[in-house]
Amino acid sequence: MSKMASPMRAMYLGSRALGRLRVTGLLRNPVPVTSRREISFKLDEKTAHSSLDLFKKDTGVIYRMLGIDPSKIPQNPERFREWAVVLGDNPMVSGRHYWEVTVKKSTEFRIGVADADMSRDECIGVSNRSWVFAYSHKKWYGMVVKKTIPITNIGHPSKVGLLLDYESGKLSLVDSEKGTLIHTLIADFRGPVAPAFALWNGELLTHSGLDVPDNL
Repeated sequence: MSKMASPMRAMYLGSRALGRLRVTGLLRNPVPVTSRREISFKLDEKTAHSSLDLFKKDTGVIYRMLGIDPSKIPQNPERFREWAVVLGDNPMVSGRHYWEVTVKKSTEFRIGVADADMSRDECIGVSNRSWVFAYSHKKWYGMVVKKTIPITNIGHPSKVGLLLDYESGKLSLVDSEKGTLIHTLIADFRGPVAPAFALWNGELLTHSGLDVPDNL
């Protein structure tokens, strides 16, 4: 089984000194229409680290401490090898898109977006081609490259929203109950980006195919 490092340590490591892995055949069905106001996706099993299991028709992910013996799962260049990461199966190349994540059953996770072809040896939030919000030790953070930005006065809600504005280069964390922005990260999108998830305990459940709230 591949090694699993502490996610808190990873917040301050910065990008690993490995070349980016160009994954072929991954960028299927990107969302190209700027007027489209929703994205529907499932979690892509081919990208899931061996410690992660998918459930509820591949819309949820659960962390298994022991995981699956890597030799027992299909080997392919799309699978994350070092970190408990999984990507959504529908990359986006334009437009504004909104989805929600039920987070109440995990206390250590990261959610956001990443280049669909990011290195499978890096973790989202550490890679310079990912933009995420992290929850760990009862605190929220924004993570962009080597920057870790504390986000206060959120607590641990049962569900949060994510709003991607591709053309504006923004990813926002949303209070899904109030329909208000909590924090916005400034991004430099250069190609297709996919919903991205990492967790080190419990489970996350995704909800896609949602319209962008009118007031956002």
